[in-house]
Amino acid sequence: MIDNSSKPGDIKKFQISPNNGGQSVEASPIVSEFRYYESVLSNTVTATAVIVETGLEISQALGGSKSLLDGLPIRGGERTDIEISDANDVRLKFASGLYINRVRNGSPGTQKDLYFLDFASKEYFANEQTRVVKRYKDAPISTHVRSIIGLMGPSMKIDTDDTAGNYNFYGNDRKPFYILTWLASKSIPSSAGSRPGTGGTAGYLFYQTIDGLFFKSIDILLKQESKKKYIYTNTPDLPEGYDGKIVSYSIDADIDLQQNMALGVYNNRTLAYDPANFNYIVKGFDISEQKGKIDTAGRSNLESGNLVDKDFTQSPTRLMTAVLDVGYNQPGTGDDMIKNNRQNDNSTIQNDVVLNNLVQHVMRYNQLFTIQTKITIPGDFSIRAGDMIDVTYDQLRAQDGKAAINTKTSGKYLVAHVCHSLSRSETFTSLTLVRDSYGVQS
Repeated sequence: MIDNSSKPGDIKKFQISPNNGGQSVEASPIVSEFRYYESVLSNTVTATAVIVETGLEISQALGGSKSLLDGLPIRGGERTDIEISDANDVRLKFASGLYINRVRNGSPGTQKDLYFLDFASKEYFANEQTRVVKRYKDAPISTHVRSIIGLMGPSMKIDTDDTAGNYNFYGNDRKPFYILTWLASKSIPSSAGSRPGTGGTAGYLFYQTIDGLFFKSIDILLKQESKKKYIYTNTPDLPEGYDGKIVSYSIDADIDLQQNMALGVYNNRTLAYDPANFNYIVKGFDISEQKGKIDTAGRSNLESGNLVDKDFTQSPTRLMTAVLDVGYNQPGTGDDMIKNNRQNDNSTIQNDVVLNNLVQHVMRYNQLFTIQTKITIPGDFSIRAGDMIDVTYDQLRAQDGKAAINTKTSGKYLVAHVCHSLSRSETFTSLTLVRDSYGVQS
């Protein structure tokens, strides 16, 4: 059973290596606080360390210098090998290290220096040094994703969910992370819900955790088994079957009907221009068409995917425009592209199924973040962004004072953002949890 007290963890290693090839320095004695961040909306992991030094803690390692910044020195880009543990000795070890991005908010003095070091992963800087140039053709997006990651170095790997259909595009000298985030919005899983391929729903997330880079379908993430179970009660005891207690929680976002209508979450219409045939196509899409095609975190309205009264979903509330991807990026190379421009019925082949993925990803991304809750738990370094966890909330007590579970807000949530915070006195994990529906899955 997890120890639920907010006991301090431990910085096992905090070794900074200078860029000039000199001797590395173990800086853990001067780290007052360390925070590590992951998010399914962030392409890279980041971290921040609060440094407090008096010149005595590591002066011998610096050859008598009283400042780490000048004695090492730190000028940006220094590799830092970090290993930390929570109160239950669950460890976070950064195998490829983190790299100093900047020094900020310095408060120098004659007796004490205080400043912040911001860190980022190696991939963050590799992205700035790489451009996607060539044409990518005749393969699923997931295949292109793996190829693009390979441009950043032979050691770069990514965990991808397979996508449906082939897609052709040009890199146009853009950075890898820009291209991969753009491709995520166009991606449709090869299987999800009860319908495979393009009958499913669009929407992928490209993000990084301490375990690596991920290109994952929203629906497949929501199908995961819960990694941990937490409960929020007014009693100090931890009921059997739970991994820990929630110290505090708040609701950041709930149903915002007007905003969702403005975004076209429930019903929208797309006007798509066909430049090959000089006409346009009008396509409507409403939330009822998701029936049987998506996986939801909660139970309520699972069949329809609807969270609000049908009176508000009957007519389009957002108008979108698009240009069909035809006549330009067809399969093959050279003259074969001309031959492959037409189907058997002489209609133009679409390279990008924009009428499917545009409306689907707009609806799916906004649905996923419909319900947002922040919770704080005693430090648990096993949790990653992209995990599913099970949360139980007590509901408002009745007059008899008996505890009861809130079956609407309790259930499975996707971990969208993670912050592991470690100081000399306590260790906490803060989580932003999101879901697209209410209720506990049966």
